[in-house]
Amino acid sequence: MATFLAHIKVHEGKEKRFEEIARELFSATHENEDNVVRYEYWRGSENQTYYTSASFNDYLGFLEHQVSSHHEELASELREITTEIKIEWIDPIRDASQLVETNHQTPPRELGELAKEYSERLPANAQPWWLELRN
Repeated sequence: MATFLAHIKVHEGKEKRFEEIARELFSATHENEDNVVRYEYWRGSENQTYYTSASFNDYLGFLEHQVSSHHEELASELREITTEIKIEWIDPIRDASQLVETNHQTPPRELGELAKEYSERLPANAQPWWLELRN
């Protein structure tokens, strides 16, 4: 599985458009993707701050999401209206979450060059301290 929390900051005055895009991505993701477990957007307590919580059956499901037509269509506009997007890979605690461990996978060639680029830029590597606590 692969689970992340995205920390997002948008330009002042772009909040409404960001939320429109979030609704579009939420709908398209849940309607068109088989490997999504959770995909949700949240407002933060600070101005112009948002979060995305997402889980996929595996890391390859995350990559399929990233290279999907609905994500790619909106990604360029998202880059224009955000000042920061930080992806934080998170790992569920066994018996305190219904999700399973976050683990990186090497994308197969058939996912394409864009998936390979995302894999290099956003690897879901298990943190050493997670590994100690997983057992």
